[in-house]
Amino acid sequence: MQSMSIDYCAHFKKYLITCSTFCVQNEPSLPCSFSYTNHMEDSVFTRIIKGEIPCHKIYEDAYTLAFLDIHPIQPGHVLVISKKQVPFVWDLDDETYSALMQVSRKLALHMREVLGVSRVGQQIVGVDVSHAHAHLIPFNTAAEFLNRPDKTEEPDQAALSAMAQKLAF
Repeated sequence: MQSMSIDYCAHFKKYLITCSTFCVQNEPSLPCSFSYTNHMEDSVFTRIIKGEIPCHKIYEDAYTLAFLDIHPIQPGHVLVISKKQVPFVWDLDDETYSALMQVSRKLALHMREVLGVSRVGQQIVGVDVSHAHAHLIPFNTAAEFLNRPDKTEEPDQAALSAMAQKLAF
């Protein structure tokens, strides 16, 4: 059985205790060089990509999907996600990471123009959903950017739908 480096496995111990333990107990026929993404449950974002959960889509290409956050920090708050389910942005392969950043820039420029804001901030947090993504938040003041929405409220689907139509391209 091949083994991956201890550091790599330790980095992902949230998903795999160790590669050799995981392989022996769960997939004894697999060499331990498999991609850890093959054994993760589908994230909410993967389920959106698959069409199992609806979204207010803004943009899509071969590598990324962008849609409105249902609890926006500001109206027009967009999530840009990788179509590969990888827990952290920093662990994306170079091609996918570049695509995510290029699309983020393209959308930020588009959002600034369409929404008439002076800035579009980007946040890469990685704690809410274990799936590589970036937040694009349109704002004019620091207070707007630092706003924290009430996530217990029901999303305003009509407002989200109208914003998606405004931003889609």
